[in-house]
Parts: sequence; structure tokens; C-alpha cells
Amino acid sequence: MRICIILIVGLLLVCCNDDSKIESEISKIEIEFEVERFDKLFLEATPNDLPKLKNAYPFLFSEKVPDSIWITKMNDSLQNVVLKEVSKTYSDLKGVKNELTSLFQHLKYYDKFLTIPRVITLSNNVAYRDRIVVTDTIMLIALDNYLGEDHRFYVDSDIPMYLAKNFTEPQIVSDIASNYAEKYAFQTRRKTLLDEMIYFGKLLYFKDMVIPFKTDAEKIGYTQAQLQWAEANESPIWSHFIEKEMLYSTDSKLPFRFIADAPFSKFYLELDNDSPGRLGQYIGWQIVKAYAQNTGKDLMRIMQEDPETIFRTSKFKPKK
Repeated sequence: MRICIILIVGLLLVCCNDDSKIESEISKIEIEFEVERFDKLFLEATPNDLPKLKNAYPFLFSEKVPDSIWITKMNDSLQNVVLKEVSKTYSDLKGVKNELTSLFQHLKYYDKFLTIPRVITLSNNVAYRDRIVVTDTIMLIALDNYLGEDHRFYVDSDIPMYLAKNFTEPQIVSDIASNYAEKYAFQTRRKTLLDEMIYFGKLLYFKDMVIPFKTDAEKIGYTQAQLQWAEANESPIWSHFIEKEMLYSTDSKLPFRFIADAPFSKFYLELDNDSPGRLGQYIGWQIVKAYAQNTGKDLMRIMQEDPETIFRTSKFKPKK
């Protein structure tokens, strides 16, 4: 027993040293970019400034929209209220820029060919499903979707509160990391519940690697209490999936019950109201983490791996 303990401690120390070396390398990667505040520019602009804005940000101005519409928007009282709220909440973005710098350093470590995009903040009338847009050259961050979960824009609207709880500054870089994760993840098969669990598990494991400075709760978008509930109930959740033969089921209702955004997961049991949503994602995350630990494969290889291979090789066992 004593020898086993010594071996385990030794392995942990080696892993910690390896992680520290990697993080030290990553911190030396030089990243240069500016956060361009289109939201502030538009708030302060007059009709005479419109040609200059269109020249600097042509991709934000559709050729099908006449200048008169943009001028009307500049003078629109509701639009100005939104922009002023953004400006009040985000007088500067130093914290966000620091986290973005670290994210870009980690992405560059794992993908040497990564191009750092132009980072541009704006508002989009709280179109929260499009709050982050990332292409190879441009990143758009709609700051009116990150004003704080209790902001009146969300409370006085029909936005579900289980979504609004993540409309906060700490979630900006987590959401951006999710966007990048989707670009790197490859999976030809997403037919069963297990396929979906592994796919979203990959996305969350990707966030482990590229935003290690974020808490697990921030990565998955849970409160700390929700994360603790998931951790404490891993074993009964897993047993339920196994006993009900859900893993290889192609029932289209299962992703809705355990993968999609929701106020709680749907076991159709008394515990439902206590549970957080997306528990299938959470379990998939644990499976992918177990696979990474067992195989030592690099991040990009894992993002491309077949879900069945990940599941079988992970030898996943839930916490008891």
C-alpha cells in the first residue's frame, strides 16, 4: 500500500511538472491584437462619420441597406440606450483582453497556423444566439449579451433565465473558446446519445486545454452549486443511462432531455428539478477527460477521434 501511494504521488508530481512546463512555454508566445470598439464608435458617430465607418468596417454594412437606414439607426433612441448600457458596463475591456490573450496563446500552441483575427465589439439587439461570431479573420463580440444576468434587458424580456445567468463578463472568453472548439471538432457520426455526449465532451475538454484559467463551472456554464450537484451524482446519472439503455439509442428526444440548453435535465424523476441541464454534456466531458488521461494523446488528435474509440478506451468510471 505504501509503495502504491508513493508511486501515485510520484506520477502526480511528474504530471504537474509537465503541465507547468507547457504553461511556461505558452506564456512566452507573443500575441498582438487590439480590441476595436465599434459599439463606442457607432454611439459617438454622426451621419458625417458614416463613410469613414463603412470604410473601416465594410463587413458590418450590407450593400443592400441604404445609408438612410444607418442614419436612422444612429438617431434611434432605443439603439442609443443599448449602446449606452454597453458603454457603462464596459468602460474598458482590459480583463477580457487579458483572457483573450491567454486564449490566443493556448490556441497558437496547439495550432501553429492559427491566424489571430480582428477582435471587434458591437451590439446586436440582444440576439443572444449570435452573440459571438468567429471566422478566420474576424471575431465579433456582441457586448449587449453580457451585461449581467439581472440586467433589465433580460429580466423584462422573454429570454429564459437559465440562459441569462450566463450573460456575464466571465462567460465572454468561455463562449469564444466554445466557438473555436466547434471549428476543431470533427465527428462523422452523431446519431446516438453517446455520440452527442462525446461530441460535446470534446468541446468541453478543448476548453480545459485552451482556457485552463477558467473554472470548470465557467467552462460548462453552470453555477458552482450545479457543478457540485453533477459531480456528486455522477454515479446515479451514469447508472440511469446504462439501465435505461440510452447510450446507443437513436431516440431524437434524448438530446433534448440531456444535451440541449434547459433549466434542468429530464430523467422524469423527482430529482429533475434539482438537476442542472445538459448533464449528457457533463458526462461526455468526463469520458473524454478519462480518455485523454489513459492515452496521453494530444488535443487535436482527440478532437478528431471516433466517439466509440473514445468511449471504449476511456474505461470511464463515474465518481461515487
